[in-house]
Amino acid sequence: MKLAAIHHVAIIVSDYEKSKDFYVNKLGFEIVRENFREERNDWKLDLRVGEGADAIELEIFAEPNPPKRVNRPEACGLRHLAFRVDDVEATVVELEQMGIGCEPIRFDSYT
Repeated sequence: MKLAAIHHVAIIVSDYEKSKDFYVNKLGFEIVRENFREERNDWKLDLRVGEGADAIELEIFAEPNPPKRVNRPEACGLRHLAFRVDDVEATVVELEQMGIGCEPIRFDSYT
């Protein structure tokens, strides 16, 4: 078996509109599909960032009352979502100007 790339990542959010605003209006993701699922009484949002073979999709599932996740980096589950950018420092400044906090930039043998 030869895997070519990651096609998409799915995440659960508790605030659909806030999450949609963050990924679309702040980070610039393109909306691929937006569906209200009547049987579940919730929204599913498919987003894309990148072009061609470098594109990746992000599926947003809205769950108004999700169970709490253990707040430790070592806990099972998605730890973080990382993006490739042309200029890390400039991107951090731009995010902070939008009120989005960033962790300190770290370069080491593992990044």
